Amino acid sequence: MRRSGWAILAVLLAILIAIAVTWASLALWYRLPVSELARGFAAGLFALFGLFTITRLFGPWRFKAVVIFAATFALVLVWWHTIKPLKNASWAPDVARQVTGEFNGDLLTLTNVRDFEWHGSTDFLERWTTRTYDMSKLRTIDLFMSYWAGPEIAHVIFSFGFEGGEQLAWSIEVRRRVGGAFSPVADLFKSNPLVIIAADERDVVGVRSNVRREDVQIYRLKASPEQARALLREYVADANALAATPAFYNSLTSNCTTTVVKMMRVVGGTVPFDWRLIVNGYLPDYAYDHGALDMSASLADLRTAAHIDQRARVDALSPHFSKSIRVGVPSPPPADPQ
Repeated sequence: MRRSGWAILAVLLAILIAIAVTWASLALWYRLPVSELARGFAAGLFALFGLFTITRLFGPWRFKAVVIFAATFALVLVWWHTIKPLKNASWAPDVARQVTGEFNGDLLTLTNVRDFEWHGSTDFLERWTTRTYDMSKLRTIDLFMSYWAGPEIAHVIFSFGFEGGEQLAWSIEVRRRVGGAFSPVADLFKSNPLVIIAADERDVVGVRSNVRREDVQIYRLKASPEQARALLREYVADANALAATPAFYNSLTSNCTTTVVKMMRVVGGTVPFDWRLIVNGYLPDYAYDHGALDMSASLADLRTAAHIDQRARVDALSPHFSKSIRVGVPSPPPADPQ
């Protein structure tokens, strides 16, 4: 019994060590501040050390092997927690500035609202503006899904609609450097900071539908003006906090999808864990199941009407872009005030 008990414990320890070794090796590979050759050597050496420790679990030196591994892994964790996001760097132009906001009664003044004029992926007119919005005139929230890697993965954008037709879109993105690129794996390991962008729809949505040719869909959410104001205030608070204290983008825990929790809370639903919060291409299904969309139509009909690409390209990023892309998109009945 003793031997079988230790064998089970050894297998469990081996699994835990394998997980720790995989994470630590990747962390060393992506974040150790040395040459690529040295990073590869360090990551490979730690992987071999972990493999050696696992083999020792079934020999006479198992306790010493576990203690030595635990101490070494603890040193890696200490080093990991010393890595902080940069506040200033040579950022790519479209993520160079972090929006901030200030409330004065019902008036919200935002600094660094993005209003780029896109002609191509590298051909654009850069504009950053300061704008004031009357929160008492906020009426709607819309959800944009921009599919860039098949039906499973999408970029999520929330847009707030004001009386008179003005839209304000919010996008949580990777703050990459000039020449940098998005990597879901690398961004699990403190590769890039997070940035919150507030922008015109014809900028932040239009660049995806018209320039990058992604499959962009719009879903109109069932939310009251009070709920919309609550969510917008959360965005502003998060943006101000991020401007004061930079944070890393993380492909799983700190990304465009984590705002879904806030969205569901604001529209009155609970937020149980669901695999669609990770495989975020299915967020419209999740929102529909929780009553956040127009329930008088089927999800299939909503999805058919949601595709904006053809309307967006016909509009050609005109000043009427926001109105053009909503033609034929069903709107849910107003939500009851919370």
